[in-house]
Formats: sequence, structure tokens, C-alpha cells
Amino acid sequence: MNKITVVYWSQTGNTEAMAEAIGEGITNARQEFGKEAEVVEVSNIDMEELKAASVFAIGCPAMGDEVLEESEMEPFVSQVEKYAAGKQIALFGSYGWGDGQWMRDWEDRMRNAGATIVDEEGIICQDTPDDTVLEACRNLGKKLASI
Repeated sequence: MNKITVVYWSQTGNTEAMAEAIGEGITNARQEFGKEAEVVEVSNIDMEELKAASVFAIGCPAMGDEVLEESEMEPFVSQVEKYAAGKQIALFGSYGWGDGQWMRDWEDRMRNAGATIVDEEGIICQDTPDDTVLEACRNLGKKLASI
């Protein structure tokens, strides 16, 4: 059985809820596609294992002036950029204010590193993810399982 890793950083639990929903989508599609989900905080990621993966998801909320969290997620994403070429990566996260510029910047970074963004763009939501956002996350999980 293949594993799909969903890596996240969350301060308030909003991005964690999105990560868990993506994991649910992968798990719900297990019988159809034979994949299992591993939902893991960025501080606990096995970078070597992730390097070997062809498909994975990364989530982080917008921080400060619409940037990625700087102490853990930014260094992690910088490392991912070094081996992102040819990978299919799903991006997701929540924000409290702004218009989602942090996600557009993040998508550009991953594309410039040679990755393909699953569904062309990341999933974002303002504040707490509602049922519609969580369903979109579960659908994203199913799509990841189908790749």
C-alpha cells in the first residue's frame, strides 16, 4: 500500500482541520486506489521519506504580512524546493485577513521549483474551515489518492 503524506503547520487548529480532512479523503478512497494517509506536523516530518514521494500535500496558514510561518514551515518549504521538480504537490491553508497572496506566492515558488500543483491552485479559507471547505479538502485527498 502506498502512503501519501499530508504535512502541515497550524497555530489555531484551522489548517490542522484541513489536513485531517485531506487525510480522510485519502483514507476514504483506500479501497479504490490502495493508498493510505499519513497526516504529520512539519516538526515531525521524515524529510528523506518525503523526498522519495512523488505526491504529497503541504499546509500552512498565512502569517504576518501574508507569508508562511517563518520558524518551521519556511525552512521546510525551502528544503522542499530543492527536490520539488517532477513532484505533484497539493497546497492548503487558512488565513485571517488579506486576500490569499501568500498562497499565490507559494504556488509560484513550487511551480518555479518544477512541481505541479494539484488542481492548479491551493485550497484556502478564511478563519475556521466550514463544511464546504472541509468537503473540498476531502475531495483533494481523493484526488491525491488517485494519482
